[in-house]
Amino acid sequence: MPKLLDQLTVGELAAAIDAGEGLTVVDTRPPESFEAWHVPDAVNIPYHPIEGLGNGREWREVESMIDGGPVAVICGKGLSSTSFGFELSERGYDVSVVKGGMEDWSKLYDVVEVETDGDLFVAQVQRRAKGCLGYVVGDRDAGEALVVDATRQHHEFELVAADNGMVVTGVLDTHIHADHVSGGRALAERLSVPYYLSAEADARDVAYDYEPLADGDTLSIGGVDVEVLGAPGHTTELVNLLIDGTYLLSADTLFVESVGRTELEFGEEGAERGAKLLYETLHERYRSLSDDVVVLPGHVSVSVDGRFSVGEPGELIAATLGDLRAELDLLGLDEAAFVERLAGGENEKPPNYETVIAVNRGRRELGEDEATEVELGPNNCAAN
Repeated sequence: MPKLLDQLTVGELAAAIDAGEGLTVVDTRPPESFEAWHVPDAVNIPYHPIEGLGNGREWREVESMIDGGPVAVICGKGLSSTSFGFELSERGYDVSVVKGGMEDWSKLYDVVEVETDGDLFVAQVQRRAKGCLGYVVGDRDAGEALVVDATRQHHEFELVAADNGMVVTGVLDTHIHADHVSGGRALAERLSVPYYLSAEADARDVAYDYEPLADGDTLSIGGVDVEVLGAPGHTTELVNLLIDGTYLLSADTLFVESVGRTELEFGEEGAERGAKLLYETLHERYRSLSDDVVVLPGHVSVSVDGRFSVGEPGELIAATLGDLRAELDLLGLDEAAFVERLAGGENEKPPNYETVIAVNRGRRELGEDEATEVELGPNNCAAN
């Protein structure tokens, strides 16, 4: 009887990768799944629990792909990886199986607290595999917090507030997301607190009630002022949030490495209109904002091999507005060149984005397994 294999959680796997422990990660999924997205530095050895090695590989080839150190095997859900792990173990390898596979990897979070003054609390909640960045904004003294852009695993955001002595008193989505299923409404309903969305969302035909926000409105979270800035472009209803005049939650308007794409709501035929709206937001609506304002974006781009385009998981993804104005080439273009760049691009669409938008408009419901499936893979919300 084969010995039981050690199991790694995705958190333990991430810690080993981050620490550079020399772990070889073997991904047993089919090549097309692996090439769409995978764990950093993983090698692909397709394996089927019944049919065995795929692509005509033989074991001597496998052995040439794995060094003599410890091995972690991962698949979609933890099934084929276990069978392959037993095969490796019988050949003398030190093997662990990643519990929950890539499904659990897609739900892994890092929390980075922003250095602030006084009782102001801001934390960036990073969904590592997708590059989604949500936020918890609060007043430590008042013990109140606002959750912004919660993903489907909304308990992660509630825990951040609780761990820092605050209760969630409001939940806000900056816009109707296209890359992931929002957890905002579910969290607000469970806690019986207001759920905020731009008043402009009425034009998106949403099927649920919400507390409408207009440009210039201010939310008070204890003694923390959260100013609402209408910021159309990526979508018509998108809003940014200016926290105590210092931190800009820029959502999908402005990223550290790019700006938001404009055709997911508007379509290819309307991408030019969206690009013009976005240009106006970046150059007119942002005009009054100081160069010292810290931009905290809604996403960071993630490559198919699981790497952030800027920074590292567990590090704050942020930049001053002044630095972005000086260094981001898209912000240096005139309107005509900007519109041509965004409207003329051929960005690959986020997987299942039409389904995700329908869910986030309240026009479609998905079970847990379905929601997991439509969300798999990194976000693709930035313009090329």
